[in-house]
Amino acid sequence: MKKVFDVLVERGEDGWLVAPVPGLHGCHTQARTLERRMERVREAVELCTRVSSTTPTPMVISTQPVEVAI
Repeated sequence: MKKVFDVLVERGEDGWLVAPVPGLHGCHTQARTLERRMERVREAVELCTRVSSTTPTPMVISTQPVEVAI
């Protein structure tokens, strides 16, 4: 069975690409290049789904903007 997960792409302060997977609580990885990041994301998702099959995980319902005065 195949399933599609959304993956965020963020650049960390140290220049590494950080890739959290919002649909899998606690699932994330990082890499120096986009290509390597995708390899690592696939591996992380595979591992996280194995663990999550025995542990309930919160599901992201939506994202919402929030306005804050700074």
